[in-house]
Amino acid sequence: MELSNKKREYAFWILQIFGWGFINLVSVFVVKQISISLLIYSVIMGTVLGIAVTFLLRLYLKRAIQFDGFGIKEFIKVLLSFLVASFLFAVLNFIFGYVYVEFGPALTPSELQMFKYHDNVGIQVLNSLFLIGAWTVTYLVIKLLLKLNRDRIERLELNTHLKQAQLNTLKGQINPHFMFNSLNNIRGLMLEDVEKSREMLTKLSEILRFSLTKNSNNAISVREELEMVDNYIALSKIQFEDRLEFVKNVDMDTLDLQIPPMIIQLLVENATKHGISNLKNGGTIVLNIKKEQELLILEVRNTGKLQIAKDSTQLGLQNIQQRLKLLYTNRASFNLEEVADEVVANIKIPLV
Repeated sequence: MELSNKKREYAFWILQIFGWGFINLVSVFVVKQISISLLIYSVIMGTVLGIAVTFLLRLYLKRAIQFDGFGIKEFIKVLLSFLVASFLFAVLNFIFGYVYVEFGPALTPSELQMFKYHDNVGIQVLNSLFLIGAWTVTYLVIKLLLKLNRDRIERLELNTHLKQAQLNTLKGQINPHFMFNSLNNIRGLMLEDVEKSREMLTKLSEILRFSLTKNSNNAISVREELEMVDNYIALSKIQFEDRLEFVKNVDMDTLDLQIPPMIIQLLVENATKHGISNLKNGGTIVLNIKKEQELLILEVRNTGKLQIAKDSTQLGLQNIQQRLKLLYTNRASFNLEEVADEVVANIKIPLV
């Protein structure tokens, strides 16, 4: 999750105030027998100076440093700005320390000893280099972590958009593929049986209306999908008559589970087109839906042999495999095999 600019600003100022306040409070408490006035002055002035100098340093770094392409030029800029900020911090501390000694309340011996170290230029410079250096490193690390997090979110969003675009393309393949087969069937029956042709058109319109309303979804309930399958079987039986028998074995506790739309319909269509239609006496399509532990099992069996024509594009099978991979990565599986005198298509979808 990426923080908004407003939240990042709030976090920056909270860390600035508490960080510099804590550092100055600890450094003052190292000196024993310090007056309340000097304690308050040192903590407040040290915190204000630290915040002011690092705010200016941050302002420069945000404007001058390209964190997306950090190179030797950026490193030199950071180094120079760090040295300038350290020098400024040391000078300001020296000036405000001198002001307190000259114009503030009388100092105790321990307080005078503290300002003796304060007046030492070498100690001031080392102290400034350490504090500003620690702040700069912390700031750069946080910027790097935020950039890595932002890049990760952008990659995830890009992958999501890409997957959604691919899914939309695959779902768009379903209707033309199905319509082509159905319209061919209707054309073949048009001159033979007008009533059956009209009935087929009615069923086809119901199926297309269903697919259009669900085409924008990546998941629908098993119950809704079965309505689609029943319409398809009713449409197919007009063509195959007694040559097609359809059997459903569906566990009741699976009806409200979510699956990709039209995925069972594609299995049944594939069984009809490549199985039953090639058999003189027809055959049986059996649909089994059940739960096994954390998996939903979709199985379609049809009478026939697993023989894929050389001129077949296998669009339906490829569609199923690609959609499962996009939606579930490697957690879902699709298998098509011949068992005895049946072709068995099996899909396993994770429930969690």
